[in-house]
Amino acid sequence: MGRYLIRRGIVSAATIVAISIVVFGILAVAPGDPLGEFATNPSVPPERRAELRASLGLDEPVPVQYWNWARLYVQGDWGESFSTKTGVREYVLGRVPVTLAVIGSSFLLGILIAVPIGVVSAFKQYSLFDQFATTFAFLGFSIPTFFSGIVLIYIFGIRLQDTPLGLPFVFDRTDPLASNIKQSILPVMVLGLAGAAGLTRFVRASMLEVLGQDYVRTARAKGLREQTVLIAHAMRNALIPVITIVALQVPEIFGGAIITEQIFTVPGIGNALISAIRSSDTPVVMAITFGVAILVVLFNIIADLLYAAFDPRIKLT
Repeated sequence: MGRYLIRRGIVSAATIVAISIVVFGILAVAPGDPLGEFATNPSVPPERRAELRASLGLDEPVPVQYWNWARLYVQGDWGESFSTKTGVREYVLGRVPVTLAVIGSSFLLGILIAVPIGVVSAFKQYSLFDQFATTFAFLGFSIPTFFSGIVLIYIFGIRLQDTPLGLPFVFDRTDPLASNIKQSILPVMVLGLAGAAGLTRFVRASMLEVLGQDYVRTARAKGLREQTVLIAHAMRNALIPVITIVALQVPEIFGGAIITEQIFTVPGIGNALISAIRSSDTPVVMAITFGVAILVVLFNIIADLLYAAFDPRIKLT
């Protein structure tokens, strides 16, 4: 285990560095200028533009800019946003609670829907319930979130007028909890149902594979109740790969849902990333993408450890 963690740690560190170099390089050659509004403003003299560019370090070569960013990032300084003129660390972390509340809730909703439906669908293969669940999964795959989000906005926000769509999506700790929950219903529904569709198919396939194993037939031959066979023997082993899939999806919670946050004007991480890309705000883009990359690498290791913990046949060496 120790050698495995050391080896994965070295590979993960190299991967994270490579990701940061690639992302920073793409942002450096991408079209757009963080000081574009000053460049097109005739009232700003060229000397002032040069001073602003030098103060932001934009006059340095790209390798030097990357080195300065990486050195400060390791020290905990994420830099200053070009567009908001505030600290990137405070700006990004200030949006994390909203993202965790909305995306995290939809993530849990997807799991709570997918696991029981997938298990029962596999247990009652080719039944009416299985056909309904399969249809639901295919619809979830086929319908993009931007379309389902617009449909829900039209139904509940325009026709029924039951959501505060005219107000900014803001979580206020001084407001009643019901107000925040009401704002979250539509995006949580969109993301939760979309996530449940994919996970349902995975749970069903895993259960079908387990139900055909010899130990399940042996448990039935011993005269155990079908409920005991399903829960204690089949589902317990079928959910082992599902746990790893869920662990790999956790970084998506922190990365936000770009499309859905744009549709519902959710002030989360995904919304901040789109705004930063549009304004060529390199420090914000780097902070978000690099943070998500670190979480992806970290949770890949956690998924391997969980798989080995739940399945004794897996040995990490």
